[in-house]
Parts: sequence; structure tokens; C-alpha cells
Amino acid sequence: MIEVTRLNGNPMFVNSDLIKIAEASPDTMLTLINGEKLIVRESCAEIIEKVLAYRALLLTTIAARTGMPGDLHRLVALTSVNPEMGAEGADFRTGTGGKSAAVLHFDSIER
Repeated sequence: MIEVTRLNGNPMFVNSDLIKIAEASPDTMLTLINGEKLIVRESCAEIIEKVLAYRALLLTTIAARTGMPGDLHRLVALTSVNPEMGAEGADFRTGTGGKSAAVLHFDSIER
């Protein structure tokens, strides 16, 4: 989840995987995959940076827990196809089409 700021200054957290479109017109409007629209103070570039930083945090956390910190490309490939490659704090569930998806338990992430 990423932290964004509503126009009134109140912070909120958004699941970055649910963002479908981010557009500036002139305020930044996030359209989620369910059609909900959110207007935030951050620019589209800031939203992208926050999403990339969050995803990097997830990957490095999993890499550290699996003992593969120097090989993130291999880790990403393995976690996308191998449900047995679970690590403490992460579990792997089968989604549609039999593909595995990593689910990270946020209560186990140290900041």
C-alpha cells in the first residue's frame, strides 16, 4: 500500500495493485480497477515513484527472508511459478488458471 494525500490534506493508503490509471487534469486522479476515482495531491510521477518503492520493498523483504538478496531476478521468476518457495512472512496461493501469487503478510514487515 502507498500513502497519498487527499486534497483536504488528509493522508490515506491505497492498494497500489488496484490502480488502473493515474492522470493529471490538473489534479491527479487515480482510477481504481473497480471504477472508483480518487483525487490526490501527489503528481503522477510521485505516484509512480511510490509504487516502485513499495514493490522494491516487497521484493527485498522476500529476498532477505529467502536468503537470495543478491539475485532478485531469479527470486521474482521463482516466486511467480513455484508455490513451494514460501518464506517466513510470505505465502503462495493459487489464483485463476493455476498460477501462484505471492501474498506478503504486512504484519511481518519490519520498517
